[in-house]
Amino acid sequence: MSLDTGDGFGDARGFADAFYPLFRRLFGEDGDFVANVEEKLTEARMNKPVELYVSRALGVGVLVGGALWLVGALLGWALFAFGIVTTETVGLGIPVSSSGQAQLLDSLTMPVGVLVSGVVFGSIGFGLGFGTLLAIPYQRASAREREINMLLADSVSFMYALSVGGLNQLEILESMAKADDTYGEVAREFQSIVQETEYFGTDYRNAVREQAIETPSAELSQFLTDMLSIINSGGDMEQFLRDKKEKHLRTAKQQQELTLETLELFGEMYMTLSLFPLLLIIILVIMSMLGDGQDFLLYATVYLLTPLIGVGFLVLVSTVKQDEIGDGYLDPSGVDDQFAQTQREGLVHLGLVESFVGPYGVFDRIKSKEGTHRTKGLLRKPHVFFRNNPAFTLALTAPAALVFLAIAVASGRAPLTWDGMVGNPIWGTFLWVYFPAYVTLLPLAVFHEWNVRRRAGITGKLSDNLRKLSSANDTGQTLLESIETVADTSSGRLADEFEVMYAKVNYGMSVREALVEFNNEYHIPRLARTVKLVSEAQEASSQITDVLTTAAQASENQDDIDRERKSRARMQVAIILMTYVTLLGVMAILQTQFIDVMGGLTDQAGDGGGGGAAGGMSFGGGIDPAVLSLLFFHAVTIQAIISGFISGYIRDARIVSGVKFVVVLLTLALGVWVVVA
Repeated sequence: MSLDTGDGFGDARGFADAFYPLFRRLFGEDGDFVANVEEKLTEARMNKPVELYVSRALGVGVLVGGALWLVGALLGWALFAFGIVTTETVGLGIPVSSSGQAQLLDSLTMPVGVLVSGVVFGSIGFGLGFGTLLAIPYQRASAREREINMLLADSVSFMYALSVGGLNQLEILESMAKADDTYGEVAREFQSIVQETEYFGTDYRNAVREQAIETPSAELSQFLTDMLSIINSGGDMEQFLRDKKEKHLRTAKQQQELTLETLELFGEMYMTLSLFPLLLIIILVIMSMLGDGQDFLLYATVYLLTPLIGVGFLVLVSTVKQDEIGDGYLDPSGVDDQFAQTQREGLVHLGLVESFVGPYGVFDRIKSKEGTHRTKGLLRKPHVFFRNNPAFTLALTAPAALVFLAIAVASGRAPLTWDGMVGNPIWGTFLWVYFPAYVTLLPLAVFHEWNVRRRAGITGKLSDNLRKLSSANDTGQTLLESIETVADTSSGRLADEFEVMYAKVNYGMSVREALVEFNNEYHIPRLARTVKLVSEAQEASSQITDVLTTAAQASENQDDIDRERKSRARMQVAIILMTYVTLLGVMAILQTQFIDVMGGLTDQAGDGGGGGAAGGMSFGGGIDPAVLSLLFFHAVTIQAIISGFISGYIRDARIVSGVKFVVVLLTLALGVWVVVA
């Protein structure tokens, strides 16, 4: 039996064939395990035979297991060969009746130890290789299920708007299948239905039934099953979609409530966990003063445990925190080819001129001139470019920070040794941590917040303006006339954009092109879904009052969800920030009250001839107060960075949103330590 693949892992035909007999011996083709893997492969849209995939996973497991078995066996042999482990240290206490039996056990200890070590490492390796490959379809299916559930409410609203616009059942399915730029994995599920009917001659009822079985989302499966019953019975599809729209909007709110309750629990957990390193530091310092402590544990707590707790909590939050699906861009390729080229303009792509480069040299010169013109425009208004692309500030600020550090090192102002850092902790930490952080993060925070506020100016009044558009359209005005009316009677950034759209259409651009260009200027996912809905409906009719009303309802539902999320997230951020302020206050008290007393005792011991060297152990076997002060300062600095990024992620589901919190907390930590140290 010969198996083939095209999944990007290279030519796996011979590799999978080699382990296919092992697959047949271990699992068989009709077992529950194979059936479950095959189901997940289908749900993950990984078009691979399950026999091939599991055989390859077995092969990877055997290879990784064999490699780690060899490593484990060599490690076991080395432990005995170099005397790190002896036969006496690994004795099991087996009673022996003669010296011969004792010698036999001693001679078997090393081979058995090497064998056990190899088996343990080999088993771990096989589990890692085999399990990791098998986990891929489960992870992808879960990610697709999450995205489908998040977008289902808006997708049903989109289908309802198409139904109100007069499209029949097949046209709704086809339009939904083409909307993958907005509705992602939901649209891809409908693509499977359309492809089954178009390319394989399957009746669309059977295609819907099959997709209801294969989809990873139980909610979409139920929706397709209910839709199939309406199709078979000849029921009112518009009424069905209206009811489903209301149901899924309520479901989205309920899911958001559950997520927020989970995040509140996580916030309470973090409040406790973030204080654990502080308590551990105090205990270790006391043990060190009593002569029973270890420097390594204290350093590991500050530089290893504290970051690990923060990163672990961030990963935990990311498992439940719902970010926005999609990048917010609408695909312009279905509008006009030249318009599509202009919409692809960017830092590298020069837009329409790219289509004409090649056949004639004049177009190459035009492209060169266009690139020069774009560069001059960027240099004239760099703040606009960085506002639209905040992450590009790092291309300038990161090299600038490195150059500054290089100058500081070359001039001898930056401490390069641990003793140098202990001798001047604030200046050394400022040079190596605070200054690079300010140079790189402060511009990023400023331009990111500017970008967020600019985009919020669009979404802030989106629901109200959609209601106004619906009311104007209900009076008999066309969509374009409604846009003009709302632009004249409203204020704000969105009203200004409506004026621009109206002017563009008057100068020859189509309404759909104007809507797509407006959306891609701001590329907000929720705005993209609204624009997609309106642009599709307006092509069928200019009287789309019900469609605009549906878009307004979906936008208002999103506003309610966002308002509740921000309110609850604000409480979580406040808890995290107050926890950090508490930690900083305790550290400052320890610095002023505890370390100073230790320093006085060390000075007295030094006068008696028992002083300790800086950077090492000191009075009573305890840590030198200067080292302890540096560790405290680094602890609050690391905690400031972690707390800032966690706060931003909880608030907006984006790491970059925490940059402003990091800058504020770092400034607070530096200011407090300058005073107390």
